[in-house]
Amino acid sequence: MYQLTVEDTFDAAHALRGYAGPCENLHGHTWKVQVELQGEKLNKIGLLEDFKTIKKHLKEILCEFDHNHLNEIAIFKTQNPSSENLARIIYEKLKQKLKAISKVTVYESPTTCASYFA
Repeated sequence: MYQLTVEDTFDAAHALRGYAGPCENLHGHTWKVQVELQGEKLNKIGLLEDFKTIKKHLKEILCEFDHNHLNEIAIFKTQNPSSENLARIIYEKLKQKLKAISKVTVYESPTTCASYFA
């Protein structure tokens, strides 16, 4: 089994609706996103997937969030822009382009993260 990992970051603000504490207020993070792909077979040149392709697709998705107030983005009008929901949404968007995706992890700080995998 082969596993690839690609990371990127974006900066954005959010406020957790219904949260009893300071995270209910508008605040920002430099979010780190880790994408993992997994597979048993390599292509004819010995790659599971080209890192350049993974980075391109991830960057396209993260551009939707970068330097935005996440609560104001359509997808977060009905759900909280939590790390958990971000991980799932990024996973679902990448799954349409990268079939070997196995997990997305979103860090909102160096010591806290949430992962989504199916």
